[in-house]
Amino acid sequence: MSAARFTLADTCPLVRDGLRERPMNAPARRPDAVQNRTRIVEAARAALAESRHVHLNEIAKRAGVGQGTLYRNFPNREALLAEVYRRDVEELVTATSALLAEHEPVEALRHWLDRVIDYAEIKRGVLAALEPAAWQDLVAHSQNPIEGALTRLLDAGKAAGSLRTDVDAHGVLLLIAYLGRLDPEKWESTARPLMNVILEGLRRPDADR
Repeated sequence: MSAARFTLADTCPLVRDGLRERPMNAPARRPDAVQNRTRIVEAARAALAESRHVHLNEIAKRAGVGQGTLYRNFPNREALLAEVYRRDVEELVTATSALLAEHEPVEALRHWLDRVIDYAEIKRGVLAALEPAAWQDLVAHSQNPIEGALTRLLDAGKAAGSLRTDVDAHGVLLLIAYLGRLDPEKWESTARPLMNVILEGLRRPDADR
């Protein structure tokens, strides 16, 4: 590791591959403390869905906690927004197993891509509110987990004969990345139809529909 540049993962022992973990020697949080933290993150996520301007006092009110409780969990807005981003990535990654257990591969991929649309909307709000160095580290450390989750879905579809074999997760993510250029005001009406185009392009032409 170069001494000239440290990433979020280098300086924070709680970050690995975009997912933050508690140190092994950290004391377990009380159930009520865990619930408070979860409510704060959910309130922040809901606020981001409405506006990119997130104020901590409003988040505390939405979560039903005091200012002291909020600041004990998140010392500043950047820490809270990073946690919202981390949890979205974690949920997106862990959803893969359940989706494959409940659906055929193509349908599982469709549901997962729907989640990506929701994730991307929150991601847009988080990145707009963070300093460039902070959001660049978050994005960099989320790429491997997300690419790994998508690889599982694509591999399942290839094995079932329903998806093309000449595509990989990296290429699909490049296509999805172009959706970030959409006008935010047209996001909801445009992103999902375009994601369906991507999904149709991933199907094998001779696969049963």
